[in-house]
Amino acid sequence: MDDINKKSKEELLRDMKPPGAYLDSLAGFTDIIGTIRQAENAAKELLDETSVAVKEKKQAKNKEETDGNKKEDKSSSPENETAETETAEEPAEEKSLEELMETLDALVGLDNIKQSVKSLINYVKVRELRKENELPNPPLSLHMVFTGNPGTGKTTVARIISELYKAIGVLSKGQLVEVDRGGLVAGFVGQTAIKTAEAVTSALGGILFIDEAYALAPDTGAGNDFGREAIETLLKMMEDHRNDLIVIVAGYSEPMERFITSNPGLESRFNRYFFFEDYNSEELYDIFDLMCNKSEYILTDEAKDYAREQFKLIYENRDENFGNARHVRNFFENIVSVHSDRISTLDGHTRDDLTMVILEDLEKAAEM
Repeated sequence: MDDINKKSKEELLRDMKPPGAYLDSLAGFTDIIGTIRQAENAAKELLDETSVAVKEKKQAKNKEETDGNKKEDKSSSPENETAETETAEEPAEEKSLEELMETLDALVGLDNIKQSVKSLINYVKVRELRKENELPNPPLSLHMVFTGNPGTGKTTVARIISELYKAIGVLSKGQLVEVDRGGLVAGFVGQTAIKTAEAVTSALGGILFIDEAYALAPDTGAGNDFGREAIETLLKMMEDHRNDLIVIVAGYSEPMERFITSNPGLESRFNRYFFFEDYNSEELYDIFDLMCNKSEYILTDEAKDYAREQFKLIYENRDENFGNARHVRNFFENIVSVHSDRISTLDGHTRDDLTMVILEDLEKAAEM
């Protein structure tokens, strides 16, 4: 009876559901599950977006409050306002043409250089006036060769010239970029041109000062030296940027003559020569005196006399390694060191002790 009833139920179910209904029900169930999962994902994304929005809003509010506090602090505190002004990147105050000429005149010695620079500036100024009046000007190359021993003020004069040219409108920026062979030449094929181009680009609008430039063309007969690649790159960029770039090459007289004649392009572009003579003994003392005054050191009369005699001996016995102002600076720094050793042994000291330099200080410094 149970089997009959069971069979009747199964038959009854078959009569109620068409073929494939079980599969359709399973597919529908799967769709429902997928829909639920999609709803869960959408809810999660909405929750994440809401959290981010809340976080950003909170950060914006905190920043607004912080900025408000800063504004209040600046308005009520002159110190903060000053600090803000000092940290701002503002261009340095430019000197007038008259101020720059006074700076040039204040240099110790270099009378021939001062006159040459003044003549050059006058020449350029007249060219600008002719241009304004629509008058023709002959071709002009402002690239220069500085020759002379170290410590004769070549870099200082180059810096003043860059500022002078900026003041009269020849250069747009007037900065001085100083390099040597190491700043132009790389150690691998193809890298020197890139390195040289970067150095020249940094000097556009100003002056590229190449110290010991003769090292770019060593007298070794090596045909694959990378210095020659640097020279070729330099010459091309000098031509490409001839209206807003000046190059100054510097070094000892004889090696510089060899350097200029090593390439026809150099000879045609560098036709202005400035020879920096060695400082004489009195000029060396004047430089020394300026260093002492700047650092507020006062020499006794005996110390002054000794210093004059010392610089006279130094000048009379100078050789090819004579350092001019560099020699003076070394001597001055030795004096400061000896003076400090002497003062440190005192139980007590006065302001005069801290500033007074005696004969014994110079004697010991000379031995160093």
